[in-house]
Amino acid sequence: MRVAAVSYLNTVPFIYGIHHADSNLRADLLLAPPAQCAENIRQGKADIALIPIAEIPDIPGIELIGNHCISSYEKVRTVVLFSTSPLSEIHTIYLDPHSRTSVNLVRILAEERWQIEVEWKPLIDFSDVRPEPGVGYTLIGDKVFGYEALFPYQYDLAKAWTEWTGLAFVFAAWVARQGTAPEAIEALEEALAYGVAHIPEAVAEDRTEITRGIDTATAVDYLSHNIDFELDFLKRESMRVFWEKLRRSDWRINPG
Repeated sequence: MRVAAVSYLNTVPFIYGIHHADSNLRADLLLAPPAQCAENIRQGKADIALIPIAEIPDIPGIELIGNHCISSYEKVRTVVLFSTSPLSEIHTIYLDPHSRTSVNLVRILAEERWQIEVEWKPLIDFSDVRPEPGVGYTLIGDKVFGYEALFPYQYDLAKAWTEWTGLAFVFAAWVARQGTAPEAIEALEEALAYGVAHIPEAVAEDRTEITRGIDTATAVDYLSHNIDFELDFLKRESMRVFWEKLRRSDWRINPG
């Protein structure tokens, strides 16, 4: 079974669980940024994948599976709009191309929640991220840790969504190609649950070296307090609300 998973810190417990699964789960892991994980299952390179939720309605032949996800109730910390200016003074926002969910989320918030009009630009080179009046940068993933000290204004997108809707925000969820063996999906679910229950061990082992350069205590705290791995009823409702807002829009962004 080919499993595509996100190559970010928030997936380390899932990867640990897959590595320590019993013999019922035999999986080849394909690690990549979120947008590429979606492409892997879209192109048939993966049987199961953890993908940005904005991609799910547009990929034929897949189904949402299991009870695990990457979500956050209030502050996620690694999906942030950075700026040297308050929201009312931002005129340009650069978008991280690594996740279609995050770039669509920030635009929904800008138009419906914050009610600001800005120019949207793709972020081609991350070395271009620098403090500049009136400019914002939507960044995702582990690289966010390196920018936290540079910008006085930091708008956490999960927190903004929760304050607006009262719901946790789901960034990525597990999907499988139709026809995937139910016993394979069940084995994966057991592996994911095992990994989530062993976060300190997952960080300590990290065979992928995703955590390289990230303080161990920071990593464990982030995974224990900023990330919520359970895909429950209310998170499914949050996904439905997000999808409905995307369907109503005429500007859906595909950063890839």
